[in-house]
Amino acid sequence: MLKDSEIMNRVENVIRHKQYSNKTETAYTDWIYRFITFTGRKNPNNLGEQEIKNFLRFLAVEKGVSESTQNQALNAIVFFYKYILQISIKSSELMNIHSGKKLPLVLERDKIQKILDQLNGEKRLMVSLLYGSGLRLMECLNLRIRDIDFKLNKLIIRDEKENTERKTILPNILKPALKRQVEKAKIKFEENNTLKEFSGAPVSESNKKKYPKACKNCDWQFIFPSVKLRENPFTKKLVQYHKHASYLQKAIKTAVKKSKINRNVSCNTFRHSFAAHLLEDGYDVHAVQELLGHKDVRTTMKYNQILNKNRLNVHSPLDF
Repeated sequence: MLKDSEIMNRVENVIRHKQYSNKTETAYTDWIYRFITFTGRKNPNNLGEQEIKNFLRFLAVEKGVSESTQNQALNAIVFFYKYILQISIKSSELMNIHSGKKLPLVLERDKIQKILDQLNGEKRLMVSLLYGSGLRLMECLNLRIRDIDFKLNKLIIRDEKENTERKTILPNILKPALKRQVEKAKIKFEENNTLKEFSGAPVSESNKKKYPKACKNCDWQFIFPSVKLRENPFTKKLVQYHKHASYLQKAIKTAVKKSKINRNVSCNTFRHSFAAHLLEDGYDVHAVQELLGHKDVRTTMKYNQILNKNRLNVHSPLDF
């Protein structure tokens, strides 16, 4: 059996070969190492779905980690089995272990507006997309020029790991700002192209095979590019990644504080609010499910629970 260090080196090499972000590399290597140590460093080839369930249950019940953190841990383990051990694991059959039924935070519309009023430029546009289109943080950061359809008011959200995509709405009110942002991204791309070492935006291996010239195609560039280029450790070429997640996370934290909203607001809060407010406006739950990209309608139905909870504004008959 390979030593822990040899396994982790192989994990790092595969992640870098696939050009995942630094954040993903750090998270995946951490979770894979924690899984290996949790199982007593037994040969992973001899471990199956039960051991993975035990690890996820330990995180949920003993450590009390959030559902999103459990999902991240599971994604890392599935990656480990698929690309390192060449063993197929069905993640959909494993992710049913939660420490509780805590409902997501949904903000009132006026509070969302207060937060937006504390933001400007790119940051305001990005938060507006989280709320106005129901995007996750990384879905927003991963948007490329080709993913916007201004004519049909649609955004295409692509999951290259799962090889899936969905369409969601592009608010009319955001079109002028988004068009300006696209122009800025194009100018950035033109500037980068003057550099000899520039190799373009990172593209998955499967897309490289389908579209060999995608990396240096303008339509494949990120809408929210990072300020600095980063060197690819294998090719030594310069790569244009998107902005780091902390760029928006810090901005939201500051805006919430300035708004004097005493709630634990995260990037996902705006996506949750998008779903709840659409249902509140009378849209069909299956339509909202499709916009959010939920595989199971029951995941979308939880927002109805929030609405019903908020409607319990009961008065005593004596007060009438």
